[in-house]
Amino acid sequence: MEIKREDILHLAELSDISLSDTEIDSLGNDLQNIIKYISQLDNLNTDNVEPTYQVFEMENVWREDEIATQDASREELLSLTKEEEDNQIKVPKVL
Repeated sequence: MEIKREDILHLAELSDISLSDTEIDSLGNDLQNIIKYISQLDNLNTDNVEPTYQVFEMENVWREDEIATQDASREELLSLTKEEEDNQIKVPKVL
């Protein structure tokens, strides 16, 4: 697979980064070498190799939800906030 200059410029635009001509050429060579290195995996014989889906023996640990009683009342907790509205903590918008 050949990496074209247009491909690098497109990726740079999607990433919202600006590249100099030198950086474009260097990045093109680097990406070409990475792809060449990874393509070596195509030559591996994987006929008798089972796919690995999970390398660690992990499983979800489930527990029942338990409602614990709180020492503080809603009013006490709301009194600690800077702003509250309709019995809720008011925070700035985050977009």
